[in-house]
Amino acid sequence: MEIKEILKKYSVFITGLYFLAVGIVLIVRSALGTTPISSVNYVLSLNSPLSLGTWTFIVNILLIAGQFWIIRKYKSRQDTIEILLQIPFSFIFSAFIDLNMALTSHLHPASYIASMALLLVGCIVQSIGVVLELKPRVAMMSAEAFVKYASRHYNKEFGKFKVYFDVTLVSLAVLISLIFTQSIEGVREGSLIAACITGYIVSFLNQKILTRRTLYRIHHF
Repeated sequence: MEIKEILKKYSVFITGLYFLAVGIVLIVRSALGTTPISSVNYVLSLNSPLSLGTWTFIVNILLIAGQFWIIRKYKSRQDTIEILLQIPFSFIFSAFIDLNMALTSHLHPASYIASMALLLVGCIVQSIGVVLELKPRVAMMSAEAFVKYASRHYNKEFGKFKVYFDVTLVSLAVLISLIFTQSIEGVREGSLIAACITGYIVSFLNQKILTRRTLYRIHHF
């Protein structure tokens, strides 16, 4: 593969990370909860001096360590490289989250309808990020990679294990929130809505809008 082609693939991947970060931040700003994948990070950021981006990076590093533990008996050189690649991308993604949290600090929906609209926009933007992240097939984010290795290790279907993983994260977020505040923060109806519709939006964008042909045309515009 040529250097130019590799750079294009990574540029698409990093663009996807940016959209993913923006989508997560918009969902957080809707004040209706956050995505399952960010629920623990968000609750920890609400109850500590560390930012959402910082907690995102810390949790990603823990997930990376978890991947190494899962594959400890049968790890290949390719697996090791694949997992280590997640470290710099986790840092970039976390920086994107903090950047957009700063850029949207003024964003406070004035009504429930405005909050719901912002949530839906966040879900769409996040879905664009997911598609752009997956299309180049150059790397995976820590959460998806953890699910991939864990499902392979325990011989479970990826989709089903992803559901178990998301439910575990949300349950942990609720537990942490109850420990710190004796109430549930950061997990609301928006968390459920985001969990339910994002997959459908990703599927639609992947098949109808952000196809490989479309991305090829954009690159050669």
